[in-house]
Amino acid sequence: MAGNDWINSYLEAILDVGPGIDDAKSSLLLRERGRFSPTRYFVEEVITGFDETDLHRSWARAQATRSPQERNTRLENLCWRIWNLARQKKQLEGEQAQRMTKRHLERERGRREAVVDMSEDLSEGEKGDAVSDFSAHGESNRGRLSKISSVETMEAWASQQKEKKLYIVLISLHGLIRGENMELGRDSDTGGQVKYVVELARALGSMPGVYRVDLLTRQVSSPEVDWSYGEPTEMLPPRNSEGLSEMGESSGAYIVRIPFGPKDKYIPKELLWPYISEFVDGALSHVIQMSKVLGEQIGSGCPVWPVAIHGHYADAGDSVALLSGALNVPMLFTGHSLGRDKLEQLLRQGRLSRDEINSTYKIMRRIEAEEMSLDASEIVITSTRQEIEEQWRLYDGFDPILERKLRARIKRNVSCYGRFMPRMAVIPPGMEFHHIAPHDGDMVGETEGNEDGKSLLDPPIWAEIMRFFTNPRKPMILALARPDPKKNLTTLVKAFGECRPLQELANLTLIMGNRDDVDEMPSTNASVLLSILKLIDKYDLYGQVAYPKHHKQSDVPDIYRLAAKTKGVFINPAFIEPFGLTLIEAAAHGLPIVATKNGGPVDIHRVLDNGLLVDPHNQQSIADALLKLVADKHLWAKCRANGLKNIHLFSWPEHCKTYLTKIASCKPRQPRWLRNDDDDDENSESDSPSDSLRDIQDISLNLRFSLDGDKNVTKENADSSLDLDDQKNKLENAVLRWSKGVQRSTQKSGSTDKSDQNSGAGKFPAIRRRKYIVVIAVDCGASTGLSESVKRIFDALEKEKTEGSIGFILATSFNMSELHSFLVLEGLNPTDFDAFICNSGGDLYHSSLQSDDNPFIVDLYYHSHIEYRWGGEGLRKTLVRWAASITGKNGDNEEHIVVEDEKNSADYCYSFKVHKPGMVPPERELRKLMRIQALRCHVIYCQNGSKINVIPVLASRCQALRYLFLRWGMDLSKVVVFVGESGDTDYEGLLGGVHKSVILKGVCSGASSQLHANRSYPLTDVVAFDSPNVIQITEDCSSSNELRASLEKLGVL
Repeated sequence: MAGNDWINSYLEAILDVGPGIDDAKSSLLLRERGRFSPTRYFVEEVITGFDETDLHRSWARAQATRSPQERNTRLENLCWRIWNLARQKKQLEGEQAQRMTKRHLERERGRREAVVDMSEDLSEGEKGDAVSDFSAHGESNRGRLSKISSVETMEAWASQQKEKKLYIVLISLHGLIRGENMELGRDSDTGGQVKYVVELARALGSMPGVYRVDLLTRQVSSPEVDWSYGEPTEMLPPRNSEGLSEMGESSGAYIVRIPFGPKDKYIPKELLWPYISEFVDGALSHVIQMSKVLGEQIGSGCPVWPVAIHGHYADAGDSVALLSGALNVPMLFTGHSLGRDKLEQLLRQGRLSRDEINSTYKIMRRIEAEEMSLDASEIVITSTRQEIEEQWRLYDGFDPILERKLRARIKRNVSCYGRFMPRMAVIPPGMEFHHIAPHDGDMVGETEGNEDGKSLLDPPIWAEIMRFFTNPRKPMILALARPDPKKNLTTLVKAFGECRPLQELANLTLIMGNRDDVDEMPSTNASVLLSILKLIDKYDLYGQVAYPKHHKQSDVPDIYRLAAKTKGVFINPAFIEPFGLTLIEAAAHGLPIVATKNGGPVDIHRVLDNGLLVDPHNQQSIADALLKLVADKHLWAKCRANGLKNIHLFSWPEHCKTYLTKIASCKPRQPRWLRNDDDDDENSESDSPSDSLRDIQDISLNLRFSLDGDKNVTKENADSSLDLDDQKNKLENAVLRWSKGVQRSTQKSGSTDKSDQNSGAGKFPAIRRRKYIVVIAVDCGASTGLSESVKRIFDALEKEKTEGSIGFILATSFNMSELHSFLVLEGLNPTDFDAFICNSGGDLYHSSLQSDDNPFIVDLYYHSHIEYRWGGEGLRKTLVRWAASITGKNGDNEEHIVVEDEKNSADYCYSFKVHKPGMVPPERELRKLMRIQALRCHVIYCQNGSKINVIPVLASRCQALRYLFLRWGMDLSKVVVFVGESGDTDYEGLLGGVHKSVILKGVCSGASSQLHANRSYPLTDVVAFDSPNVIQITEDCSSSNELRASLEKLGVL
């Protein structure tokens, strides 16, 4: 009956049907033979496979009909409805099988192409498809959690960390987060994740070597929630202050609430997506400010950047991808609950179509955020192996088999040809154990001389439980779970009821939440509870099974203590258990465990070795395991001792130790122009694919600015055995020489003279002196449309432009050559603009007054800022191969629809011409293909689909604006972005954030809108068009006066 939330209404029908329900199914054809029973057919068909809540109403009406003939007629009609549902169910199963087959074929094809590209015979370490013997980061499952043999070992580790002063940022956006009196269960957004992130921040803040931890979340100043959620900052004091080093002025753990989204309104997570960019800008401002403060305190005046930024859930993952890209610092991600897994479950239920699911849960936006998190993350932290093997492998961006191949190549110092895969790290959640004292007493000894087996000092919950038992001294089998079909409690009761020896030796206690009236419970929970009550009656288990109606959260430790006092056993018989926190809690109180073999309990049992694993579908296996532990006192004592000995491996200090070790293995990253000279990247122990050995081609990409700017230099890989230190020294020496102005060169039509960039305010940058910045990001297919918009905006702001109070930035998909030609053709002076964002965000130039021949200065620090996971030549080859596969018919001949535009490509932007935009697969399909092959990039269809730009994964036009804020202090709240009605496929990124946006209606409203026709999610899911920062101007009202009026409305003029 698992999965049915309306079965309670049919219990009477089940009784009417009787034992025949297990026989072969009836058929409507039986009616012709005079043996058709509508009730029997209904019960058999419904109970064995359907999940349709609205059938309940029809059933209730039919049962309420007094006339037997009319009732049977209604039931027959209902049977036909069920028959139709059966057809729908088969159709859904077929569609799911097709999806899985398609995904498998795409994954296999991508894997083959990746292996061919890497053009080497696989080593023994790379062969084989089995992943069960290895973790996703290349380690054996055995001993995956390193055991600390003694307290001295932990103290030795702690002493090594004391000299470090790390700054860590955690982000969890949705729900209501505060340090004390958490309202867990208040709504679906305020649950276990809230508790986890708060406790993680608190525990990290107490670890040696960690100076400050910021937990960033949403500030909610709403009358419908407590005032505390509107406080900008809240300190998280440590639970145990013993052994803490001396605190600094700003040290410790803090909740920092960033205002974003609708003010004075608490909204669910599904409605937060349009405001993600606004949060990123606010968080970026906080981190920059805090880094400066910490620099004054502990950094000798140099900013102290976060050693890592950790996102929790998809919305925070999307935020952290943008934030870590803007800051150029490592990203960590924890999914908690994954969108693809939820989508598959909802589709299997068949209640909602894919469009309805997306409309309700914004599921496609969530999945894209999780894919983006895979693209950007150094490490993905999971609680169990099950999450990796059954959930993350559903994503385009993660393939356990390909990850293993990449890992083997890295260990052999062989190039991965631009392919990257995040590391999967299994780190179980931590717990506080210092307040737990396992019970060492004996129920028999302690209750001697007491008739009722009670003590005046016993917790009240003990009496509430023991009143159910005829003999309360017997060992207690304890199950603590919601009355949910997935928790499999009915099978547990059956196993207990059908095993007479187990009944004689033990009692059974079921803690199934709180209830006042069964009729007021959710139908799913009520049906499970009623089934359990019927089973208790069927097996006559009165006096042997306890099922109290109420308990408080504070009673749970006392319940564990009572079970341990009776020398009992804790059981979790769920069909699948993602983690199993109750198993750890039980072990901490000295209880042996019996647990499902599906999911997280396998990892827990491997570490604790304190019980038995069972098949949850095998009733006899459950009974045998319970009987074995209850009857064999030596085995019980051994399991108890093992659990207590190893439980510290699930403590918060141990969790944080593993966590900090993983962070230390990441290659340090921070804004390059602010990097300390004594930073030693070689100290990193990382073996992540993101830190794979760069081949000579990768080095040449970095050095090309200091050599010849010709794009036609060779792109072939040199000998991969070149010494890594030689490569690094060559690159660093070239950068050093260039940064000191010793070498000067030209890249395309732009000067790269660093002395121009740093030679004083009179030369560069003008951005610092502007009161406001206007960004023109109008994406027109023809340059004339862009020219008209530029001139109209210039005319509207002529006064401020002359005064110098407003500066201008041109953000476009053009490369610098195209942009230069455009300026000359339209009679525009390069010095009219302070900066140029070219190649869709792949390049950033500044205007220069020093040279008429080369009026553009390329910002090469921007290149170092965005090059993270850039695939280089390996990516280019794959893109060229994809372009060659897109063909069409031209008479009897095939013609290539997409061709490489090598002339207009750049080091950090590969461009392709599109001859027939309507015949090219949508942008998301190309992005998916690259992800399947572990190539991380940002694909942009631009210029009405006639051009494709492929740039680094964390590069974009909006990210370039954040870079200018980070480097030159350009206040994003003083930025106004002009866009058309539609635009390139990165259009949505320009409409969010704290900056102002002006949408020119009627501009770029034609063919470019076709680029967005195949979006995974509607634009309204991610853009808040009703935001006060967004104004739309119709084409009729786009005169200079109307533009000025709009800017006055935004507070710019």
